[in-house]
Amino acid sequence: MKPSSHYLTCHGFNIHFTAWGDASLPTVIAWHGLARTGRDFDALAEQLSPHYRVICPDTIGRGLSQWSHVPQNDYSFATYARITLDLMDALQIEQAHWIGTSMGGALGLVCAAALEVPAFQGRIRSLILNDIAPEISATAVDRIKAYAGQPPAFDTVPELEAFFRQAYAPFGFHTDAQWTHLAETSTRRLPDGRVTPHYDPAITQQFFREVPEYPMWREYDALSIPVMVLRGANSDLIAPQTVQAMHTRGPGIQGLLRAEEIEGCGHAPALNVPAQWRLVTEFLNTSR
Repeated sequence: MKPSSHYLTCHGFNIHFTAWGDASLPTVIAWHGLARTGRDFDALAEQLSPHYRVICPDTIGRGLSQWSHVPQNDYSFATYARITLDLMDALQIEQAHWIGTSMGGALGLVCAAALEVPAFQGRIRSLILNDIAPEISATAVDRIKAYAGQPPAFDTVPELEAFFRQAYAPFGFHTDAQWTHLAETSTRRLPDGRVTPHYDPAITQQFFREVPEYPMWREYDALSIPVMVLRGANSDLIAPQTVQAMHTRGPGIQGLLRAEEIEGCGHAPALNVPAQWRLVTEFLNTSR
């Protein structure tokens, strides 16, 4: 199965998303990481599509979605959440399961908690946090800010693919075809003809907000839905102690938290291999 490609205006922004599966099926929203696009979920969405409708948006400033003219305001979870609400309403999605990698998982926390946008109350049925947690490493954030804010440019797509293979080695195993797919769905051409990753470098403005968006323990403690946290065994973003703390509060003390460590990955598992698909499908099937 191949995805269909769509555009909608949400909270004043033109948003691109791909859709998999029949609209009559239960919905999964899969949201990508900071400098990535919704196409990162192609392999997983194809696996889920016989049983779920899977919606994979590009966040503003990434992929084929519109860039912000006011990045210091718009590249924030508050804006992303309002975009998400409009997207769900436009697609008549009353409830959805949420799979979020890194930033996409944090956005899922914000939406599911419904503290800033009360209209989300009851709209998120379950939450998969892919190498993200209510507390993250400041050192890892500094690393991400350094590379994301200054994306490199190359003369050819194969050169950019070689960069991706090195930069995203922590994603774990990829076939050659998967690396090429990642590169070709993550590339834009600059005015001088060179190619660069397909996002607005100003997305890192999110890290420099006057009121920091992290930690998110308040949001986590507000949850009463099934949650699964996937931690890359070599992750520098999520400490094992943080996952342990998640068991002692919020969904953890309600018996609603499942934690899995993914060997051979750092930040963040790509969800592109059968063992990881099984974890996701098992969790979704028990969260219906």
